[in-house]
Amino acid sequence: MKFSILKSILLLTIALSLSCNHKSNKENLDTKKNEIATEKHQPLVEKPEGLKTPEAMVWVNGKTFLQGAKANDPFAMNREKPAHMVTVDGFFIDITEVTNKQFKAFVDATNYVTVAERPIDWEEMKKELPEGTEKPHDSVLQSGSLIFNKNVNAVANMNNYAQWWTWKIGANWKHPEGPESSIEGKDDYPVVHVAYEDAMAYCKWANRRLPTEAEWEAAAQGNNIDNIFTWGNDFETLTKNANTWQGVFPVKNESIDGYELIAPVKSYEPNSNGIYDMLGNVWELTSDLFNVKYYSELDTTKSIINPKGAKTAYSPDNPYQREHVMKGGSFLCHESYCASFRISARMGTSFDSGSDHVGFRTVATVEMLE
Repeated sequence: MKFSILKSILLLTIALSLSCNHKSNKENLDTKKNEIATEKHQPLVEKPEGLKTPEAMVWVNGKTFLQGAKANDPFAMNREKPAHMVTVDGFFIDITEVTNKQFKAFVDATNYVTVAERPIDWEEMKKELPEGTEKPHDSVLQSGSLIFNKNVNAVANMNNYAQWWTWKIGANWKHPEGPESSIEGKDDYPVVHVAYEDAMAYCKWANRRLPTEAEWEAAAQGNNIDNIFTWGNDFETLTKNANTWQGVFPVKNESIDGYELIAPVKSYEPNSNGIYDMLGNVWELTSDLFNVKYYSELDTTKSIINPKGAKTAYSPDNPYQREHVMKGGSFLCHESYCASFRISARMGTSFDSGSDHVGFRTVATVEMLE
């Protein structure tokens, strides 16, 4: 459906009152079909000879690796468990998140209008809200997006994340902080305020697709198979390797890593495979549906071959929305709150939602380029 993401902020408060014991639909997962290989799989490892690497991409060798929470990760969450062996075929991935410059080229070529720029249709929006949700005033039902509230001085309850998010009318990819802001001089910043639908439209134009969660983790691991971070397992070097939050979240950012909010791509060293900024800066969309029970319902006795995620989305925090997995954390991640600056970290984002700390990067397979 094509409507704005205002319903996201309407659901922020509603979600807080919902029980985490909400029952999921039992028909949602069929993981034993299509994902668990019954015969030996020979993954595509090396880039085929003669196949040219697309511009601004890098080849990720096919491999078997440990997906999910690592045993020595003190920040690991239940939705990242249990860790399980996964095998993926080799693929190409963007060395950076899609930038403003790249997204502008797509918009200029297609005249595409993002979700955040479109008029809001209340009749469509309310279909994915709890029955009886009151219609906001027309002055609020205007095109816009969610931005981080930089003026928070104190919070009463860290579970109430509505305290540090603001619905900003006129915020979109061209105006990331509102109608008075612009991306002039920010060609090399990640594009933000893009919903899943927007990312898919870009992929179609560019002959790319979003990575699966497994592919994303394979790329983030670089030449390794079981690291916590893209650079290894040393938490103490976080500020040297990623754009995250230092200080007291969400009221004070000490910017030890050099940036208070979003940073240009390639601001930090790449991982061992030459890929930049997979942790911190902006969350990255994947093609997988977000289901908090997905890992726990897998058959982990065998390596899972090229998994594509859950068959049905489920999150007790947002039971009214279909969410996709996003990976890597953002400039807002802090160890006291989400600690999502880790390879295994996974969160959900609504398919029609965007914000100022969510972006994406794309992949290409051999089949797509032949």
